[in-house]
Amino acid sequence: MTGTPTVVDDVMTHRVVALRTGAAFKEIVRTMQEWGVSALPVLDDGARVVGVVSEADLLPKEEYSEGGLDPYERVRRLTDVRKAMAVTAGDLMTAPAVTAAPDSTLAHAARVMARSGVKRLPVVDHDGVLKGIVSRSDLLKVFLRDDADIAEDVRREVVDRLFGAHAARLRVEVSEGAVTLTGRVRETALVPLAAHLTRAVPGVVDVRCALTGPPRRPDLDPDLPDPQRSTPVRHR
Repeated sequence: MTGTPTVVDDVMTHRVVALRTGAAFKEIVRTMQEWGVSALPVLDDGARVVGVVSEADLLPKEEYSEGGLDPYERVRRLTDVRKAMAVTAGDLMTAPAVTAAPDSTLAHAARVMARSGVKRLPVVDHDGVLKGIVSRSDLLKVFLRDDADIAEDVRREVVDRLFGAHAARLRVEVSEGAVTLTGRVRETALVPLAAHLTRAVPGVVDVRCALTGPPRRPDLDPDLPDPQRSTPVRHR
């Protein structure tokens, strides 16, 4: 699927602003405001991602500015209290950072975001060096693909591969990302697989699989009931 966004590297933002562990509190706030982001990766001296500072990490300083927490509340929210006292990115950051690899699939990145409750992921190589940032909106770009491009991929990567010489008899129609497969196939056992593989094609929103088996041949398949004939019912 040449040119089709299938992995994180295809959709991520390659130009990324990041912080060093020694970045001061006000510098962090200014950088977020300047770049219009709500979180920033934090790097060590080797440009490896060691954590992420988000707006949520900064808010405790304002939340606890008036004090007034009782001893029980301080113990229960010890992490927030510590962050309220922190002044550098290294002390404020959430670590270790939840990251993705450039060759991670879009589906994998989406699952990581959902499970971790984050809106974006630093993208790192096998050494942990920052390569980019992928956000929720980046992952949704795949659904902007043209219907014609999706149809071409479904036919080439699914229909042609599964059904070979008989693929030309099958129809692939796409409307707003919803794929409809129609036609007759010789091996009906492949129909569920065709639907499954079609759903995995980037940009597919829904799949309607209307593939059917070959027509009935009563003379050649005598062991099967003939739908054209009805068995007479005898009345006593």
